[in-house]
Amino acid sequence: MDGSSVALVEEAKATERAEKTPEELVAKAIAPVKREFLRPPPLRPCNDVASDSKSTPSTFVKEKKSKRQLKRERRQEQKSALNICSEIAKTGNVNACPYNEKCRFSHDLEAYKAQKPDDLEGSCPFTSAEGACPYGLACRFSGTHKDGVAAGNLNLHKKNSEINGLNKDVQKLLWKNKIRFPKADAKLKLLGLLGKANSKIKTFEDKGEGDLKVSNGTQATNDNSCGELVIDSDNKVEGSPKMPEEDDVEGFATDEPRPTKKIKSATNEECCTGNADNGASVQEKDLGKSCAQIEPESTTDNVFSESDGSLKLHPREKKLIDFREKLYLAPLTTVGNLPFRRVCKMLGADVTCGEMAMCTNLLQGQASEWALLRRHSAEDLFGVQICGAYPDTVARTVELIDQECEVDFIDINMGCPIDIVVNKGAGSALLTKPMRMKNIIEAASGIVDKPITVKVRTGFLEGRNRVDSLIADIGQWGANVVTIHGRSRQQRYSKLADWEYIYQCARKAPEALQVLGNGDIFSYLDWNKHKSGCPELSTCMIARGALVKPWIFTEIKEQRHWDISSGERLNILKDYVRCGLEHWGSDTKGVETTRHFMLEWLSYTYRYVPVGLLDVIPQQLNWRPPSYFGRDDLETLMASDSAADWIRISEMLLGKVPPGFSFAPKHKSNAYDRAENG
Repeated sequence: MDGSSVALVEEAKATERAEKTPEELVAKAIAPVKREFLRPPPLRPCNDVASDSKSTPSTFVKEKKSKRQLKRERRQEQKSALNICSEIAKTGNVNACPYNEKCRFSHDLEAYKAQKPDDLEGSCPFTSAEGACPYGLACRFSGTHKDGVAAGNLNLHKKNSEINGLNKDVQKLLWKNKIRFPKADAKLKLLGLLGKANSKIKTFEDKGEGDLKVSNGTQATNDNSCGELVIDSDNKVEGSPKMPEEDDVEGFATDEPRPTKKIKSATNEECCTGNADNGASVQEKDLGKSCAQIEPESTTDNVFSESDGSLKLHPREKKLIDFREKLYLAPLTTVGNLPFRRVCKMLGADVTCGEMAMCTNLLQGQASEWALLRRHSAEDLFGVQICGAYPDTVARTVELIDQECEVDFIDINMGCPIDIVVNKGAGSALLTKPMRMKNIIEAASGIVDKPITVKVRTGFLEGRNRVDSLIADIGQWGANVVTIHGRSRQQRYSKLADWEYIYQCARKAPEALQVLGNGDIFSYLDWNKHKSGCPELSTCMIARGALVKPWIFTEIKEQRHWDISSGERLNILKDYVRCGLEHWGSDTKGVETTRHFMLEWLSYTYRYVPVGLLDVIPQQLNWRPPSYFGRDDLETLMASDSAADWIRISEMLLGKVPPGFSFAPKHKSNAYDRAENG
């Protein structure tokens, strides 16, 4: 079909939509935009990738590069003139770097000045802070620096506003597997879980399955996250249990032996023996005592006896949080980063939670995973969400977070539907294994005085809800709060959330267990409806509704439909950019990181239809917006579903994109083209 034929078909569809009544459009989940604002959909290529390249995309598949090639290219890029050494950029002195010729970055100051991109409009985000800009000459706003190039301290700036950073010495101990977790191990032993793991290890060793990497008397596995959520769901991971088909749930519910992980070198094996701490430095030993003990494994069995009743915390010793009536921003992967949470706090959110972090990655000391736990000083009620498949990894992660981070509560994800998580036995896969759910919650809640919250879905398979049969037990196991997303794992984001089932669970829950509902809240009327429909519900968690319109918190608090203008929406984006530059940095790398995450956010915000353009209000989350003209050019641009237009919006705030730039949205759920994504 040629371009003219496609145009005729699209124009015919637009005409058909214009002839339907608002009620008919709502019945088909199409936003009933007023007829005077409708327009034919623009013609564009059938892909979601935007690029500044004028050439046609090539059809051949690029050859995958080896790790050695990628490392070589990284080193070459670091040595390029644009990658100036940070010490030289701060001071403007080529002799300031302590590494001299051994430095991995460029020291050619003049070449950097010649190739540096033009400064961005506006002032440096660090000018209002104490001291000079920590990025010096590398800052994209260096022309606004009052005292020219002066040495600033990035750690000082972040210390005043952000906490929960990963200590380098703790990271090294995690890398070397030299941190013990006495509270977690004692609780696991009390529950009869530690000995079970040891017996499994011995069984594998007797069978000659190969060397195992052992940590603190239990098996260290790659159980729940051998990759971040960026990994495509089609990728296969060795050793991961296959998820059941619809007719095979009962077989999946049995606990399989945990997958083994071979050691990489003899050095790693030495770290796991009884003499693992003999080679540790004094600094490592001192630090280990502050967060967890470093001792030979032979003493593990002598930490606590199984009959020691003092280990278990009495419920009255727990620090409780009253979530009633509070506006809770859900943990949101990728887009729910620290700058976005700051914007939501400005717009009225009461409770915030970090992005989901995988337990295994945290225990391995991965800096990218620990970055998900960072907290801004404006987040006065803040929690972190973790995801794991086994009690030992979750319990040790909880103990580590309790020692190293300042959080108000810890949320355990038992509802994530993503394949790479579910195939590892974590997330919503736990809904098929109630005994493992019990062990995880009991182990986690028994070692910290912070509230342990749990997030679940209605069930694994559609039509087979099971949370109502577990809700009383979840409270007895030690959870203080349970959040129920009104969809099954199989539904993902299709169809509407089942709030009647959430009400049913809330009425069955014990009095001490707070129940939160989640799903499809997109206006203050939705909030009021669910709160009045079930008084037993403590509050509602807001997720995708906040991605599309973060001012939903203001609407709920002020009980009104906010007909926000395009200029006000642009000011919110400006606040996000300012927060992003403070968080990721005002140098070129920080600017492009901010741009990337803002584009991910814009892939959701275009779905908002202004109140003044609708025949029926309020807008529902499952409505598909037709192509329409806004009340001004900026509003029309913000309504575009084209990634190229999102890039234009980013250029209004962060300058021109670099050569060769391209963008494709990461999440499938930001599009309407698939039925399973609603």
